[in-house]
Amino acid sequence: MYDVNTSDVRRFFAQVWQQRFQPLQLDALQQKALKIIEAHPEYHHYLDDIEHYLDKNWQPESGETNPFLHMSLHLSLQEQTAIDQPHGIRHIHQTLCGRYNGDRLRAEHEMMDALVETIWEAQRYGRGLDVNAYITRLRRLIGLGQEDNARINPHEVGLSDQISLRK
Repeated sequence: MYDVNTSDVRRFFAQVWQQRFQPLQLDALQQKALKIIEAHPEYHHYLDDIEHYLDKNWQPESGETNPFLHMSLHLSLQEQTAIDQPHGIRHIHQTLCGRYNGDRLRAEHEMMDALVETIWEAQRYGRGLDVNAYITRLRRLIGLGQEDNARINPHEVGLSDQISLRK
């Protein structure tokens, strides 16, 4: 697990933006980030003046969107889709892309609410991410319901191993 703070994430996106004229020097993750940045011109001014925005707090209750969180959610969804974790997310993404004539970012925008809601729930209730709730939210986007068989949440794997050892 990486120990990344808010400033590191913001600097990462700004550095990618600064290197946009030398895309061959970017690694795979940076290239993905650059495509996301290019698709969001409304965020370019933040990246051009990153020092001014390192400590800024965007207030969702005031209708503000944190551009760095938004771009990070795109990266998260792209990584999840690439490895199909949770299983089935790739199919959901492909289905949404088909609905939107191949527009990957539009599909990801639709999927973001499910990810944000799942993260918010985990933080609010002080628990790990509920993969079942997450995949159900995603499945609803393409007209599917909850799966028949529940998945094991990653944060529960160690817990079940500990319980087995105590018996």
